[in-house]
Amino acid sequence: MPVQLPAPAKRPARWKATALFTLCAASLALCGCGKRDNSPFALAVITGPDDEYQAGLDRPLARQLTRASVAEGLVSFDEQGRVVPALADRWIVTDDGQSYIFRLRDGEWRNGDPLTAKSAKAALDAAMKAQRGAPLGLDLAAVEEVRVMAGRVIEIRLFRPMPYFLQLMAQPELGLLREKRGDGPMVIDRNGAVARFTAIEPSRLGLPQVPGWEDRTRQIVMTKLPASQAVARFNDNKVDLVLGGRIQDFPYTSSVGILRGTIQLDPVIGLFGLLAANDNGFLADPRNREALALAIDRAALMAPFGVGGWTPATRIVSPGLEGDLQTNGERWTSQSIEQRRSVAAARVQDWIDGGGAAAESGNEAAGKRAGATPGRPAPRLSIWLPAGPGSDILFEKLAGDFQRIGVNSVRARSFAAADLRLIDDVARFPRARWFLNRLSCAARRGLCDPEVDSIVAQAARVVDPSQRSAVLGEAEARLTQANIFIPFGAPIRWSLVRGNVAGFASNSYAWHPLMPLAWVPK
Repeated sequence: MPVQLPAPAKRPARWKATALFTLCAASLALCGCGKRDNSPFALAVITGPDDEYQAGLDRPLARQLTRASVAEGLVSFDEQGRVVPALADRWIVTDDGQSYIFRLRDGEWRNGDPLTAKSAKAALDAAMKAQRGAPLGLDLAAVEEVRVMAGRVIEIRLFRPMPYFLQLMAQPELGLLREKRGDGPMVIDRNGAVARFTAIEPSRLGLPQVPGWEDRTRQIVMTKLPASQAVARFNDNKVDLVLGGRIQDFPYTSSVGILRGTIQLDPVIGLFGLLAANDNGFLADPRNREALALAIDRAALMAPFGVGGWTPATRIVSPGLEGDLQTNGERWTSQSIEQRRSVAAARVQDWIDGGGAAAESGNEAAGKRAGATPGRPAPRLSIWLPAGPGSDILFEKLAGDFQRIGVNSVRARSFAAADLRLIDDVARFPRARWFLNRLSCAARRGLCDPEVDSIVAQAARVVDPSQRSAVLGEAEARLTQANIFIPFGAPIRWSLVRGNVAGFASNSYAWHPLMPLAWVPK
C-alpha cells in the first residue's frame, strides 16, 4: 500500500516502490466476479468569476483537477493527500536529504515515444520554468539541478534539505507534458462547462494490460457550476459530489439535509485574511493598518458560520509547524477586544486630526508625505470579497468592527479597485516559506516588502535547519510589523459528499483527485 513519507532528512537511502497501476489491478482482482455498477460518476466543481482566481493566485480548481488528471508528474497525490507513484514508480532520498533519485516506470508517452530520463527531464525543466516569477517558482528555489543519471533514472539535487519536497513535486503545475500532451492517467472530452474523464487502459501507456479494465473503471463527468447551482444539483440527486466550497458559499450548505449527504470540511491551514492593496491615505502608515487588525473580533467574525473547531489567529504563519522556533506568537494576547479597539480608535482620531507620521517624527515634510491634513473626514476603505452570501456576512461583520474605531467601509466593485482584499489560500505544504512566498512581491496581490523577499531567498540556501528557521522567523517578524496582511485564521474548505461515494477523503491539502473516483466500488 502507498505510505506517507516522513521528512527526507530522516529517511535512509533505499528505494521506496509502489507501482500504482499494478497495485490497483491487484486489489481489483480480489474483488470477485460480481457485476458492478460502472455507470458515469457525476460531480460538480464550484467555479467563480475571474476575480477569485486573481485573488487566489492558483488556477481555478476545475483547471487544476484537469491538469492533474491528464498530465501526471513524477509523483502525485491520492485521495487522502498522500504522495504516491506516478511517472516514477520508485525513488530514494540520500541521507543528507539533498538528492532525490527517481526511477521512471517502464512505459511510453501517449504519443508512443519511450518514457526516458532525458525526455522526463526536459518536461520537468519546462514545467518548473513556467513557474518562474510566481510563488510556486519561489517554493522551488531550493532546486539546484535536474540531471539524467541513466536511461530511466533522473536526479533532482537541492541546495539544502527540503522537507515536503515530494508534496511540492506532486502539485498539478508540475504534471509533465510531451508535445503539449500529458501522460494520463485519464483523457478528457470537453463540451462547454462539462468535461468527461476516462481512465487510460495501462497497456496504452506501455504498461501491463489489466483484464476487464472497462468494467473496473467508470467515467467521471465533471460540471463547472456556481455554488448555488452545484448545491441544487446535489440536493436533486443529479451529482454525488460537490468540490471547491469556500467561505463565501458556505451558507448554501444549510439546504443539505442529512439524508442527502454530508458536509465534509478539510482540516487545512493557509492564509485567510485581508491584504492591503495600496499605501494611500489612511493605509500609508503601518500603525493605521495595525489599527484595522486590532479592531477585528475574529471569533465573532466566524461565529455565524457555526464551523466547529475553527480557531482565530493573528499570526501570519500557522502555529505549530515543524521547524517553528516560536519566536513569533499571537499578537495582543494581553489585551481585551475593548482595549484593542480603544487603541485603534485613538489612532484613527489622530489621523483625522492631522497627526500620524508628522506627529511621530516632528517632521513637517514627513507629514506631507503621509498626507497629514488637519480636519480630514473619517477614513473610507473599499473591501473586496468574492461574491456570495458568506462574503455578505463577512463584510457586515468587518464593516461593523471598523465602524467601531471610526473607519467607514464599502464593498469594492472589483479586486483591482479595492483598498483591502480577501486572501483565501490553502497551504500546499506546511512550512513557513509557503506563507511568506504567497505574500511576496512576486504574488502581485497588494502591498509587499522586498526586504522580506530577500530574506526568504537567503533562507533557501541555508543548510542548517535551525538557522534557516531563524531566518524565516526574522522575515515573518518584519512582515508582521509592516501590517500588510491582517490574518483571521485558517481557511474554510468544504465538499458535499453522498454517503456511498468511494475515492474521496478529507485531507489537509483540500485536494481531491479524480482518478481515485474512477475505480468502481467493490
